[in-house]
Amino acid sequence: MYFISIPIVVGMILGIYVVSDLVEDPVNDQALLTNEYLTNNGSPKNGFDDAVISIVEFGDYQCTFCYKFHQNTLNAIKIQYIDTGKVSFVYRDFPLNGRDSILAAEASYCADDQDMYWSYHFMLFNMQKEIDDGWADRESLNSYAFNLGLDLDEFRECMDSSKYQDRVQSNYDEGVTQGVISTPTFLIILPSNFISSDPGSM
Repeated sequence: MYFISIPIVVGMILGIYVVSDLVEDPVNDQALLTNEYLTNNGSPKNGFDDAVISIVEFGDYQCTFCYKFHQNTLNAIKIQYIDTGKVSFVYRDFPLNGRDSILAAEASYCADDQDMYWSYHFMLFNMQKEIDDGWADRESLNSYAFNLGLDLDEFRECMDSSKYQDRVQSNYDEGVTQGVISTPTFLIILPSNFISSDPGSM
């Protein structure tokens, strides 16, 4: 498997704008750098299991550049590459922009309990405002669940129990292990024969 930052991949195959930070000093143990390992414990996979390329984003729901990526770039990738089976996308939480970043990440997994992860995920980015100004506090997170038609009692119980606190922390810790220092940071997972293939075929 090859692991390269998304600006290089953009130049090779996507040809669209992405703001990204490079991974610094990533873990050297190749046993840990596998598609299954890096996509484990994050979001449900957006795309097909047999996609040739996997994109893993370490992001924060209160991150301005994460917002720009999700608003301006991800949809283009989805239309051209995810929906056509060439790329899969996984989001892993790296909350570092405030107390509500952790709450928002936990809420996304509570929504996943009701098979609404991606709807809730995109709503969070659509609703993004200033850091910790109330748009991602408990009351607001409950209102997004209500607006999406989730069972609000189940959602509240999930949040009250801090059911996914450890999962969010695990994602953050994994990001640190991979050398993530800011958001968004992307890992692109390519098959070993991709570099020698014709990028134009994508």
